[in-house]
Amino acid sequence: MAGNTFGTLFKLTTFGESHGIALGGVIDGCPAGLAIDFDFIQNELDKRKPGQSRITTQRKEADKVEFLSGIFEGKTTGTPIGFTIHNTNEKSKDYDHIKDSFRPSHADYTYESKYGHRDHRGGGRSSARETACRVVGGAIAKLVLKHYNININAYVTQAGKLKLDKPYTAYNIENTYNNPARCPDEKMAQEMFDYIDEIRKEGDTIGGITTCVVKGCPVGLGSPVFDRLEADLAKAMLGINATKGFEIGSGFNGVSLKGSEHNDEFFCHPEPVEGLDKKVGTKTNNSGGVQGGISNGEDIYFNVAFKPVATIMKSQNSIDKNGNTVIVEGKGRHDPCVLPRAIAIVEAMTAMVIIDHLLINKTTTL
Repeated sequence: MAGNTFGTLFKLTTFGESHGIALGGVIDGCPAGLAIDFDFIQNELDKRKPGQSRITTQRKEADKVEFLSGIFEGKTTGTPIGFTIHNTNEKSKDYDHIKDSFRPSHADYTYESKYGHRDHRGGGRSSARETACRVVGGAIAKLVLKHYNININAYVTQAGKLKLDKPYTAYNIENTYNNPARCPDEKMAQEMFDYIDEIRKEGDTIGGITTCVVKGCPVGLGSPVFDRLEADLAKAMLGINATKGFEIGSGFNGVSLKGSEHNDEFFCHPEPVEGLDKKVGTKTNNSGGVQGGISNGEDIYFNVAFKPVATIMKSQNSIDKNGNTVIVEGKGRHDPCVLPRAIAIVEAMTAMVIIDHLLINKTTTL
């Protein structure tokens, strides 16, 4: 199976299955001399781990990461950073009933067709459990980005039919993790929580949208043609389980504007901008901080759409691998809505894209 490595210079390769002994990964290309804050990394994992509230899967995993290499006396050595996260609460028998059946909207059929064999326990490699490794890679990327004063914050914009109606600038997005719904608006956060909980009690699921904002990104990240910054962000986001859409800046709403309404006019800052080494700005930011595939120094912001979780606690019609009609019944422990846990993954993947382009930039100019 190919496709287990992400990145160009800052690379993450992951391994492991949902119900295997352990998950793990290797991070290659991390600069030497980086002080590793182990508590910070664990805190990032805690944002994603299961069992946080009743609107997330009740699988109880501590998700404790153990580093095997690449770190000495608290700092990176520049060599590959190996790590593992052991599975401790898998219940494989919950999946015996679908060993030969194809669950609707899951990867069962496509995996069986492509590889001729699949791990039916929790989806095996196709399970979102693998994303814990991405959070580790993203956490280390964030530690590097702190040296550049680059901050990344994601939050839940929409859960099912409930959605925020204001731009990210209207909210204190640093408060996102203060509630289990991961929404920066307290009133809407409670409404989302209650709605997701209601859907959970019905044995059903819902999807939604996350918004991610990158502040402090310098001008010049990304390259024209095939390595555009927004293209790499899109690939990173659409590589997350259950994602179905990506839009940056004005996105699909921008198609209803005229060019005279959509264009971001430039101006020169009369005074230096605190924390930013730039003099040029734009009066609006419909471009989402990226123009011609290259960052322009403004905030980068984008939305990611997640479908409803495929496993529902209701009976569904399907077929087995022999073509026989079967009834698939949902069992086990699953999220009624992936959004509250997904924002940690969105931040992690974003951090790895940004640090990768920062490192690439160091090789493009004298």
